[in-house]
Amino acid sequence: MISQLQHKENSLDMNDNKIDIMVLELLASRVCHDLISPIGAVNNGIEFLDEMGADAGQEAVDLIAHSAAVASSRLKVFRLAYGLGGRDPNIKPSDVKDVFEGLISKEDKIKQEWDPYGALGFDEYPEGFSKILMGALLLASECLPKGGIIKVDAGDGDNHTVVTAEGENAAPRSQFSEALNLDIGVENVEPVLVHPYVLGILSGQYGFNVSFSNAVSGKVSIDIKSS
Repeated sequence: MISQLQHKENSLDMNDNKIDIMVLELLASRVCHDLISPIGAVNNGIEFLDEMGADAGQEAVDLIAHSAAVASSRLKVFRLAYGLGGRDPNIKPSDVKDVFEGLISKEDKIKQEWDPYGALGFDEYPEGFSKILMGALLLASECLPKGGIIKVDAGDGDNHTVVTAEGENAAPRSQFSEALNLDIGVENVEPVLVHPYVLGILSGQYGFNVSFSNAVSGKVSIDIKSS
């Protein structure tokens, strides 16, 4: 009983969902993990410049510039996906596409093919749509182990957007669907599952339902619907 009460005290209530402190810690770890590499490379480049001076050459400068750009693009994506700024109604699908492009263009494995100004299934974008769309794009990218193409289109019926990931061996990772649907206990949320798990919580918070559908060989579809 005492353990259950302590677990409850270590949770933050968001409507009917709870974000356990452990999930927040996992999310922070995931964000830091994705930033350590490029920021570390910037630091290494600066140290090399300090040691070699003018002899360091353009290669060191290029390393610093590239790594700084990678870190900046990841921060922008995380701000939209997880930060309060992502709920700003002034952020449009075109902004989401531009920010996501900054991320995927650095590795040149994933391409986007969709029109952010076209029909995406919503006559008016409700609060939080851009945040959830960014989360779905991130999730789609994690379903493309060898790269591929991501598309966003209107789904069937009103208030339905579909994010599609196509490529070699495209598939949701193990337990992605369960994490997205919050069908696993918080004690079983591993670092690789924290993004779909948090996306599932945020979706409910903003009045959306996000789920995988029509997963076939080489193609994964993610539905965004008003709940």
